[in-house]
Amino acid sequence: MKRWIRFILPRLGYMAATLFLIVSATFFLMNFLPGTPYNNQEKLSPLQIEMLNQKYGFSQPLWQRYLTYIGNILRGDFGISLQFSDQKITTLLGNRLWPSVQLGLQAVVFGTVAGVILGIVSAMKQNTWIDTFCSLFAIIGRSMPNFVVAVLLQFVFAVSLKLLPIGLWNDGFRSTILPTLALSISPMADAARFTRTEMIEVLSSDYIELARAKGMSEIRLVLTHGLRNTLIPLVTIIGPMMVSLMTGSLVVENIFAVPGIGEQFTKSILSNDYYTIMAVTILYSALLIVVVFLMDILYRMIDPRVRIEEKGE
Repeated sequence: MKRWIRFILPRLGYMAATLFLIVSATFFLMNFLPGTPYNNQEKLSPLQIEMLNQKYGFSQPLWQRYLTYIGNILRGDFGISLQFSDQKITTLLGNRLWPSVQLGLQAVVFGTVAGVILGIVSAMKQNTWIDTFCSLFAIIGRSMPNFVVAVLLQFVFAVSLKLLPIGLWNDGFRSTILPTLALSISPMADAARFTRTEMIEVLSSDYIELARAKGMSEIRLVLTHGLRNTLIPLVTIIGPMMVSLMTGSLVVENIFAVPGIGEQFTKSILSNDYYTIMAVTILYSALLIVVVFLMDILYRMIDPRVRIEEKGE
């Protein structure tokens, strides 16, 4: 237990310090950007703009606004949206969080499982046409943008075959299938590539040859020895990718008209909705920091050889 405490407490401090720096940097960068939230409201008079600045606190000195913003963040208040009639950002993003999280989780789970299967098959059939096909699929999947995949999926399954809805978010699980497939291409390709590389290295090691000599089947070798050794590099790439997908893919959500965070983030940038932009950035950063922390814990759970560093060891 003491080892876990020594392992976790310093990392919690690093996480808090990192998040504080990100919040501070985001605040100042937003305030130094050109333009104002009133760029699209040309009919506003200088007096009206001055009244709005006083209402939203833009007329205050920068240091005062910064301290006020940090205090509000500590209380869980991310401010109000300048684009949607003073709606609270926590409410605005809360209503859009689940569609992005659902798509991200589905894409990561499906893409990782399918990629691991492709990687295992490719490694077991090394230097055959199956290996070539799986490797080619991984290369194409990694190099092709997901918005191109999204359009192709729409054309094939929605326009031509009419099997799935072309977009919107009003048909239950069927509405999630095409955007999930579009988002899963990248994690699937990465998982297949990493799994193949690690599996080939493991299957050619001495202890695997000894296990083969003792009569252990190839499937059992792969599942009991090979797969476990591929999990650490997989966790390394899948963790941050999961956060990226969960917080919304900007283009894919717009293509399929998904009411998620990605779509909202795009609208906020176009309208200079400062507080919403900062809130989405902080949300993404916080999720990424937490995922990296969980990855450190998973390393030890997956492989007992990864030891928690202790003073004197």
